[in-house]
Amino acid sequence: MRLSQFHLNTVKEVPADAEIISHQLMLRAGMLRKLAAGIYTWTPLGLRVLRKVETIVREEMQRAGAIELLMPSIQPRELWDETGRWQKFGGQLLKLKDRKDQEYCYGPTHEEVITDFARNELKSYRQLPVNFFQIQTKFRDEIRPRFGVMRAREFLMKDAYSFHLDPQCLAREYQNMYDAYTRIFTRLGLRFRAVQADTGAIGGSASHEFHVLADSGEDAIAFSTASDYAANIEMAAAPAPCARAAARETLEKVATPTQKTCAEVAQLLGVELARTVKSVALMGEHGFALALVRGDHTLNEIKLAKQPDLGEYRLAREDEIVDYLGGAPGFIGPRAPRKAITVIADRAVAALSDFVIGANETGFHLRGVNWGRDLPEPQCVADIRNVEAGETAADGSGALAIARGIEVGHVFQLGQKYAAAMHASVLDAQGKAVTPHMGCYGIGVSRIVAAAIEQNHDAAGIRWPAAMAPWQVAICVINPKGNAEVDASASALYAQLQQRGVEVVLDDRGLRPGAMFADIELIGIPQRVVISERSSAAGQFEYRRRDADRSEMLNVMELLDKISSDSI
Repeated sequence: MRLSQFHLNTVKEVPADAEIISHQLMLRAGMLRKLAAGIYTWTPLGLRVLRKVETIVREEMQRAGAIELLMPSIQPRELWDETGRWQKFGGQLLKLKDRKDQEYCYGPTHEEVITDFARNELKSYRQLPVNFFQIQTKFRDEIRPRFGVMRAREFLMKDAYSFHLDPQCLAREYQNMYDAYTRIFTRLGLRFRAVQADTGAIGGSASHEFHVLADSGEDAIAFSTASDYAANIEMAAAPAPCARAAARETLEKVATPTQKTCAEVAQLLGVELARTVKSVALMGEHGFALALVRGDHTLNEIKLAKQPDLGEYRLAREDEIVDYLGGAPGFIGPRAPRKAITVIADRAVAALSDFVIGANETGFHLRGVNWGRDLPEPQCVADIRNVEAGETAADGSGALAIARGIEVGHVFQLGQKYAAAMHASVLDAQGKAVTPHMGCYGIGVSRIVAAAIEQNHDAAGIRWPAAMAPWQVAICVINPKGNAEVDASASALYAQLQQRGVEVVLDDRGLRPGAMFADIELIGIPQRVVISERSSAAGQFEYRRRDADRSEMLNVMELLDKISSDSI
């Protein structure tokens, strides 16, 4: 490809709403152009990178035995009503009507469509197991689309769905997809971790997320420094606390006129923050509840939502707090409520003695509080907090570390949730109709592009892993005097590299060296060769890798060998 015949439009300035580096660099490099909020045109340059990712994903899915199909992006409401997700999916579901007033949605995911396909196509156990996948545009109506394609409304996704006769077969395919995803992200040249994750709105019995590690990642992941254990912070299990110590202090009400937070109260009373208890007031399915965590810990809403004593919940309003507890927010606790409440205590709180809580009286707290003596044992004790760096990993292997990650893939064991809801069945070996078990496996193809940039960039621009770069080599021609030998040397090298199967681009736009090199570094080409009048006359080429500190002068054979070895 000659850049004089290609559309490349780099820019120096970026819009103020480009908050993260991948969004900024994709706009500056001319990979994206915004059409509307969260909706982008992929330019020829951006599309080259996107197709690189798509190709590797497709190859590894096929290698793993999955079969490609293509499902409609527009889906009828009737299918979503069968699973109850027309309402449950929420505002992210873009709903529309046709001229006959029939209701549809623009597909954010395809569990309903693939299950409808399966119930009409799969009749016998002999057709199982089977795994169908597609690479297709999805749409989710994000409340606040931001960060470019990292959180866009329209995005490219690979989604796969498998069908099995029993859970054991599903578990084997789940591992097969886990292994395929590992190969995909390894081939893409990304640093990543697979972590245990919450199943969320998709549902199911087990799931893992694949995260590209980057300081700008939205998700926190916890991993052991001594084993393969890793989990999203939402799922990472906190270590069991030590046994509760015996009470030593007497109960005392203390004035805290302006101190509402645990940190402020701890400082006033001269106690460790770990001896204070944070009370979070909630209104759940079964009434008013208090969730208790230590003052130095953070409540984990995902873990909390799984507590059967709570069900679906919301934060309690101030008038409800006063009605049930008597005190204003900032001074509340589980002792002597006005009305019956449910107390859900984190395990670390249940193990405390001589701790501090709100007195349910504005301007006061209680210190020297002990379970059993000063207030009843909590109705529910569970792990409802986030883990912290340095704590013991759930597998007991070593200390936990916390890193930031960008979720780019997710695998689920769905079980029979969708198949049962949509009455899909196959005949088993005895001729009995059985409900198949399903797996679901997604990869954010367009999101991978942004995640790779978040992980691989410097002050000059993008530093693509070789597998994702739009071209492997850029030949930069410096020829202000129009020397025919310089052009001939560049064209000859260009032809030789093409013959060797190297993806090469010839920058023959006639730019000044500074502007030309800035463009090539910005768009992230891994290798650069400069041909000038001086180097051509000496039979030399100036070679530099994108990640190298300096250039080196090579003859043509040395150059070809160098490029071939560095492109592997």
